[in-house]
Amino acid sequence: MIRVATRADLPRISAIRMAVRENVLSRPEKITATVEHLIDRDGFWVFEEAGAILGFSSADPRDGSIFALFIDPAHEGRGAGQALIAAACASLARAGHAVANLSTEEGTRADRFYRQNGWTDVGRTDSGEVIFQKPIG
Repeated sequence: MIRVATRADLPRISAIRMAVRENVLSRPEKITATVEHLIDRDGFWVFEEAGAILGFSSADPRDGSIFALFIDPAHEGRGAGQALIAAACASLARAGHAVANLSTEEGTRADRFYRQNGWTDVGRTDSGEVIFQKPIG
């Protein structure tokens, strides 16, 4: 089940974010303001199964970007990522965006996930991450 996240979910969201094997945050405090902004505006979703949060996604309607998509490593490969990215893209479409965008490190599982799910590589960020786009509206 997917539902809108609340501040009460932040400890579990943080635990999942810190448990990932790739795209590890060296300074989690740098994203706190953005996380709080989006969660307070229904911009975060969680995937729950049997009352446990297994993953989350977030989209920023200000710029049409996918801010986050993370699944608990113990629950990867079971469809939660597919469902969560769809929820994030639908939110961006409702906000008036025709294209969603995101960036991720090249050669990672996330890179492969987006390529396999119809996202187009459109370039690189200044730091060398792959920029992906996908029509959503």
